[in-house]
Amino acid sequence: MVNRTNGVTRRRLLQMGAGAVPALAVGALPATATAASLPTLNSVPPELKVIDTAMRKYIAERGIKSAQIAVARRGKILMAVGYGRYAVVNPDTGAALGQMPVRPTTLFRIASLSKHITSAAVMRLVQDGKLKLSDPVTTLLGLSATADPRLKQVTVLRLMQNLGGWDREVSKDPLWLDHTIASTLKVPLPIGHDAIIRYVTARPLDFAPGSKMVYSNYGYMLLGRIIARVSGMSYEAYVQRKLLAPVGITRMRLGRSLQTEISSREVDYQSGYTTKTVVDASGKVVPFPYGGFNMPNQDANGGWVGSAVDLVKFGMVFDGPGPVLNATSIGRLLAKPETGVTASGSWYGGGWWVRSNGTGLNTWHNGSMPGTYTFVARVQNGVSYCALFNRRAEEGTPEFESIDPVLGRAVGAVTRWPTTDLTPRFF
Repeated sequence: MVNRTNGVTRRRLLQMGAGAVPALAVGALPATATAASLPTLNSVPPELKVIDTAMRKYIAERGIKSAQIAVARRGKILMAVGYGRYAVVNPDTGAALGQMPVRPTTLFRIASLSKHITSAAVMRLVQDGKLKLSDPVTTLLGLSATADPRLKQVTVLRLMQNLGGWDREVSKDPLWLDHTIASTLKVPLPIGHDAIIRYVTARPLDFAPGSKMVYSNYGYMLLGRIIARVSGMSYEAYVQRKLLAPVGITRMRLGRSLQTEISSREVDYQSGYTTKTVVDASGKVVPFPYGGFNMPNQDANGGWVGSAVDLVKFGMVFDGPGPVLNATSIGRLLAKPETGVTASGSWYGGGWWVRSNGTGLNTWHNGSMPGTYTFVARVQNGVSYCALFNRRAEEGTPEFESIDPVLGRAVGAVTRWPTTDLTPRFF
């Protein structure tokens, strides 16, 4: 089946190339020569060279093939760089067509950076009077509390703040249990959201809702279903129409599972791990990033694809009242939860880790799935930055979590900020 993205076939996207650049014909080889003639649109102002240097060192130490960074300050995008190259394949045969350079607008899976997008969508529905943070999930989605009456205590707010009662260290993360769920429910692969919800709802919670904070992909998957049910449109369509379009973001969409379904504008994903596919019943062993998990099921908790410039642009939604959220909505999204403030003073807001910083707040989040590692932060003096990578730490590789202090130190070393706004170059 030919995959379509916004009405354009993947084959046509291959013919069009990546973004507003000269065409790359299907099978036009050598692809490296063709790609080399395309503009990268990279921009590293001299004042921010320290950030570029830190990124290059981090990438080299980990053998990362594709990466991006974008840096913004006070509503202006000041730096945007794509690093490395990525493979493009024929959508019909899977044969390699060549390599493309990573540009600032090249798409990456962003994994759990999807969560603050989902929380913003929830708050927009609350802001528009269509939803209350106190609404119980059982009422909104018609879920039975027979297996555990405490499910009635799970509210929209508790889902946003990871207080819902599910602990993946106890009952395992159901977003990654496709074979178990299919076997238990006696349904074929691929399973969908309904099967996952049916499987989890038939089991007791791992702790009393509101009693502690435990990070939950499942809770955010439920938020996606609430957004769709209350808005009357698909989760993806609601986010694109009500959140992304008002701030000029048009590239972001939900990701696909297989490399042959992915447009030439999206990187390939690297992993040394293989596993049995969950996207069909063939039992075939596949590279983990391509069929080892079902991207459509990840939607609200980790399914978006976008670029670093898209993420810093969207992060501006939380800087102050605008076309997406008002000041009250932003405040409620980032507010301290009923429990779960850490010893260091941080807490989980709506899709962000949050910490007080003087008179303001620092917010940040990372994302991780096989073939993907991501990080975004909004810090002091109105600075924000996002880094995306096409692999994550695996056995025998260096850790990836140090991107937080690496970029934190680099940003802290900037002594003078450029003033040229690159935003019109990308939006």
